[in-house]
Amino acid sequence: MTAPEYIQLKAFARQDGAFLAILWVATFSLYIIGVTNQLLGMVAILLMVYTPFFVGDRLGKFRDYGREGIISFKRAYAYTVFVFFYAGVLFAIAQYLYFAFIDNGYLLNQFSKMISAEETQQVLKQYGMTEVMDESLREMSATRPIDYALNMLTLNISLGFILGLPISLIMQRNKSKIVNQ
Repeated sequence: MTAPEYIQLKAFARQDGAFLAILWVATFSLYIIGVTNQLLGMVAILLMVYTPFFVGDRLGKFRDYGREGIISFKRAYAYTVFVFFYAGVLFAIAQYLYFAFIDNGYLLNQFSKMISAEETQQVLKQYGMTEVMDESLREMSATRPIDYALNMLTLNISLGFILGLPISLIMQRNKSKIVNQ
């Protein structure tokens, strides 16, 4: 890969990483709202599942418009890892800002309400999980916003390395498809 090709790959990856970060922020927002609204929670789950398809679609656009229809597995994999990296950084910043300045304990309070419901308490007692859930809530309350953001950053970058393999295998193309008009 030449220097201009590397610059091109990173430029497309930065742009598509920003688009993926927007998708993840929307998903996270729907998840937060979905704690009290099950329909929006389901939409958040569907958007999460859509992530590899979104990245695959963006890789296809890069391949077709930036690479004239041809992309190797290695270049496709590098692009995918970069997209997840850039999206992960932007999403970590957004998540830090949410937990540091907006949340004010909302999510933890919602989890506490769910756990203190009578039905939930009965199930927890039946499985001997009451103490474990109380400890989990204490851990969550002690976790700093930066810790949440860094954990998600690590997870999203790792996800890029893992999901990059099948996405790149599917989207690689050694010969350009000729479009007959």
